[in-house]
Amino acid sequence: MTILEAIVLGIVQGLTEYLPVSSSGHIVIGSDLLGLSGEENLSFAIVVHAATVLSTIVILWNEVWKLFQGVFKFSWNEETQFVAKIFLSMIPILIVGLFLKDYVEPLFEGNLLVVGCCLLVTAILLTFASKAKPREKKDINWRDSFIIGLAQAVAVLPGLSRSGATIATGILLGNNKEKIAKFSFLMVLIPILGETLLDMINFSSAAGSASTLSPIVLLSGFLAAFITGCIACKWMIELVKKGKLIYFAIYCAIVGTFTLLFGLGVV
Repeated sequence: MTILEAIVLGIVQGLTEYLPVSSSGHIVIGSDLLGLSGEENLSFAIVVHAATVLSTIVILWNEVWKLFQGVFKFSWNEETQFVAKIFLSMIPILIVGLFLKDYVEPLFEGNLLVVGCCLLVTAILLTFASKAKPREKKDINWRDSFIIGLAQAVAVLPGLSRSGATIATGILLGNNKEKIAKFSFLMVLIPILGETLLDMINFSSAAGSASTLSPIVLLSGFLAAFITGCIACKWMIELVKKGKLIYFAIYCAIVGTFTLLFGLGVV
């Protein structure tokens, strides 16, 4: 992987982690187009995932700090309940990670047909969410937290946007758009950190696990993902507030159709 390729994939990761267009799907497409696979992808994925986690913390620092302060008051206050709802939402993805990881991972090996189909599903979800009539609840309740967590678990499929699935589900359940966008970004912090840690353990324990990528290549990818992640996170919150999801639905429909045709060898 060259520095330019690392920057390109870092930008793709940083943007698509937050925009509802599927980061995993775009990374599969980008890696396939650049002819990258295996060890390079794993070590690079660890770095860019760490970058996007950091960008989330930076942009939502006020919310994160407020939650920390509330939790360490050791009372059943609003912040503690919010964190508890986040943990509740993580149960489905935890089950997938523990028991279905070996079945899901092969789907990421350049399977463009799966990516194309899931991008089309993302387009449908975003279309429904953009057309949903406002029924804004005051707060995200326990039931909705778990249902949104189920959407996140299903979105492990490459091409099915995690942010798109969780935000669309939250909106369809009648939640405030800005609150559901922030909840969507906060609820993924621990799963991504956990996944990154597991990848690091697996990578370091594998034979000949030393990365073939140079530090400058990894740093380039990290910075590209972090900077674009900060921009995309802030931008996405504003776009959700304004109800602009239909544009991403159109984009996913176009890219999904092209990817599907490319995977079938038609184009």
